[in-house]
Amino acid sequence: MNNTIRRTLLCTAIAAFFGLSGCSEQSDTIKIALAGPTTGAVAQYGEMQIIGAKMAVEQINKAGGVIGKQLEAVVYDDACDPKQAVAVANKIVNDKIKYVVGHLCSSSTQPASDIYEDDGILMITAASTSPDITSRGYKLVFRTIGLDSMQGPTAGNYIAERIKPSNVAVIHDKQQYGEGIATAVKETLESKGIQVGVFEGINAGDKDFSALIAKLKQANVDFVYYGGYHPELGLLLRQAREKGLDVKFMGPEGVGNKELSAIAGPASEGLLVTLPKSFDQDPKNQALVEAFKAKNEDPSGPFVFPAYAAVQVIAESIAKVGDDSDTAKVAAALRSNTFDTPTGTLAFDEKGDLKDFSFVVYEWHEDATKTLAE
Repeated sequence: MNNTIRRTLLCTAIAAFFGLSGCSEQSDTIKIALAGPTTGAVAQYGEMQIIGAKMAVEQINKAGGVIGKQLEAVVYDDACDPKQAVAVANKIVNDKIKYVVGHLCSSSTQPASDIYEDDGILMITAASTSPDITSRGYKLVFRTIGLDSMQGPTAGNYIAERIKPSNVAVIHDKQQYGEGIATAVKETLESKGIQVGVFEGINAGDKDFSALIAKLKQANVDFVYYGGYHPELGLLLRQAREKGLDVKFMGPEGVGNKELSAIAGPASEGLLVTLPKSFDQDPKNQALVEAFKAKNEDPSGPFVFPAYAAVQVIAESIAKVGDDSDTAKVAAALRSNTFDTPTGTLAFDEKGDLKDFSFVVYEWHEDATKTLAE
C-alpha cells in the first residue's frame, strides 16, 4: 500500500469516526517543477533556467510567498532528450505538481506539453522558441521568450542588410529547434534575394566536419548560418579555421554560451549571435544582478531572466485568482493581465506567446563576452 492510499484511508476513517463529511490534505507550499537538462551536452542552459527560477522562488518567498504559501522548486533532468522529457512529464504528473517552468529544448518541450495539457498542468517555457509548441490551441502552455519566427527574420535581415553576402550556407542539426530556426533564416534570406547555395543538416553529436567544410569551400560560400547548439558549432568553427575556410558565421541563442569559446577558442571571435536583450545590463535590474553575484551565479545567460519572469508571472497569477489548485483559472489570469518583470512588461496572447519580444544581434568574442553588433 503506498503512502497516498494509506493517508486517504486514514483520513476517511477519522472523518467517519467524528461524523464529518470528509477531509482533505492542505499543503503550505506551491511546488513548481523546473524541467530541463542538468546533464548532457547543453546542461549549461539548464543551469541558467534553474538559477533564474530559483532566485524568483527565493525572493517571492522572502516577500511573504503567495496566498499564504511558500513556493518550492523541484528540479527534474530531461537531458534535452524527448523520450526522457516524456518520462519527466509523467513523473511530474505522478508527483501532483501543477506548475512547470520548462522544458528547455523545443524537441523536449513539445511532447512534454502534450502530457501537461491533458493532465491540467500549467507550463511556461523560458527557452523553447519553436512556434509549433504554441500553435496547437492549448490553454495551459506559455512561454517567456520569443519565437523562431521572430528570431529567424532578425538574423536573416541582418545578414542581408549588413553583411550582404552573395552565397550563403545554412546548416542545421536536424532537430526541431535547429532546423526550425535555420529554415526561418533561409526563407528570410531568399525573400531578400540572397542566394542560399547550401542548406544541409548535420547530426547532433557529430565531431568531424571535414566533409562539410570541404563542401562549403567547393560551393564558394561567403557566409555560414548555423541552427543548433554550441557543442557542434564550436567544433565547426575551430575546424573551419584550421582548414582555411575564412568566412563569417552566425547562430541563434542556442550557441550563445561561454562553453562555445572554450571549444572554439580564437575561432569564436567575431561570431554573430541572436540573443534576447542583455537583461542583466538593464539599470533597473542591478539589485537583482547583485543578488545573483552574491551567490556566485552568472546572471548574463540568455535564459536566466526569462526563467525568473516565468516563476514571477505564475506567482502573480495565482495571487490574482486566490487559489493555486485551478490551473485553468490561473491560465486565464495570465492571458488577461500584464506583468512588470525584469524582462519588461509582459502580456500573453491567446496562444500563450508574448505579445512583444525582441531578439538582438551581438558579436561574440574569444573571451566569451559579447557586444552589440554594428
